[in-house]
Amino acid sequence: MLLTYARLGALRWVLLTILSLVAIFLILPVLFMVALSFGSSQWLAFPPPSLTLHWYRAFFEDPRWLASIWTSTKIGILVTILSTSLGLMASFALVRGRFRGREFLRAAFLTPMILPVVIVAVAVYAFFLRLGLSGTLTGFVIAHTVLALPFAIIPISNALAAFDTAIEDAAIVCGASPWEARLRITLPSIRSGLYAAMIFSFLISWDEVVVAIFMASPTLQTLPVRMWTSLRQDLSPVIAVASSLLIFFTLAMMLLAAFLRRTKTQ
Repeated sequence: MLLTYARLGALRWVLLTILSLVAIFLILPVLFMVALSFGSSQWLAFPPPSLTLHWYRAFFEDPRWLASIWTSTKIGILVTILSTSLGLMASFALVRGRFRGREFLRAAFLTPMILPVVIVAVAVYAFFLRLGLSGTLTGFVIAHTVLALPFAIIPISNALAAFDTAIEDAAIVCGASPWEARLRITLPSIRSGLYAAMIFSFLISWDEVVVAIFMASPTLQTLPVRMWTSLRQDLSPVIAVASSLLIFFTLAMMLLAAFLRRTKTQ
């Protein structure tokens, strides 16, 4: 019989200590990066000699950084719409479909999440180079959608599998068409899965750097690619500002996901 948490006794404090040390190990680099973004030094020096907002001002006054933010946002929004829409249709087929090869299709959809990203990046780059899509907005959106699609299918499929189809059948019996029942009954009932799919799809596109490096061009660079380029050229605290903004934005998105999940359960 497995021991419950209350029965662990002294071992419980050992586990809490290990958990605390792991959390500190993961959080400290993030805190250091945020502190560096406010440092007055010309280089990435810790601890900062003094605090300043100079590097944030330099970041937002540089049109190259602003262009990369707009590029990442634009691609992220398009990827969110496309991956959520495709994920919804694929989830209906995988959860409710009864056809041969369904499990193989499910595995195929989840393959980009399992394969090393660099393998996907090289394959996408070689294929898009032949199609003339390398370095284009369309190529970026398609490549990021391939990576984001598994993260959209998983939450939508889980929400759809937990939905009681008898409610949808009752709506059809009461006079609603199958499509109307899905739009007015099923989709609102699985909105938590849709919200999760949208948030994760956007974050996957927003934070992606490996595929983006292969797909980028001198005139089209996402924020992570711009950060990578800046790291190779110089190590000014502006890169810490970009990293901090990515951290804050990702944290805000995760808090939004937690809030939506909490409102769903209430």
